[in-house]
Amino acid sequence: MEKIDFRGLAVKAAQIADDKKAVNTVILDVRSLTAISDYFVVTTAESSPQINAIAAEIEKTFKEEGVAVVRREGISSQSWRVIDYGGLVVHIMSPGVRETYELEKLWKNASVVGLPEKLIVKIKDSKQFQKVAAKAAKTVNAEKKKVERKIRQAKKAVKKAENKIKYGKKAKTIKKTVKKADSKVKTAKKTVKKSLKAAGSKIKKVKKTIKAVGKGVQAFRKTMKKK
Repeated sequence: MEKIDFRGLAVKAAQIADDKKAVNTVILDVRSLTAISDYFVVTTAESSPQINAIAAEIEKTFKEEGVAVVRREGISSQSWRVIDYGGLVVHIMSPGVRETYELEKLWKNASVVGLPEKLIVKIKDSKQFQKVAAKAAKTVNAEKKKVERKIRQAKKAVKKAENKIKYGKKAKTIKKTVKKADSKVKTAKKTVKKSLKAAGSKIKKVKKTIKAVGKGVQAFRKTMKKK
């Protein structure tokens, strides 16, 4: 039995969906994440008739190529159709259902298979893609503002810390200056004390000299009186 190229089928399913005016189509490679399938095709259709038309065209095309459906789900559903080919599972969803279940987020670790350039251009031109892109841009801008606010707060904190360090250094310098001044005052006091002591000693000597001179004067006067 010839091996089925499920990657090629996934790309073909995406192209069929695009031909039927589906939007925001993605192909997820889930081979490393689950054993239930190799690839998921997720696409959005705006109405139930469109969902039915896309599903019918995919089944018809694959049947002509000899690829049989393994399982179908959501045939009675108006908003979500699942076509399971074993190695490929196609999800055709309404915008509301897709937004609610967020399959891409559920399988966020899956690799995204590149789409043909023509299909990528059409997807990017779709209103839903533009809506999603605008929402993503808004989220990015909001996160950017949060980051910028945190950066500003961090800068303020750094500046505050720098000021504390700066004034701390100034305080240390002032303390050193005061300490030096205290040391000089103590030295000056010692010098003054020594000077006063020396002056006191000199004063005592002068007093003794004056006393001795006084005694000499008195003796001289007595001598003069006797004569």
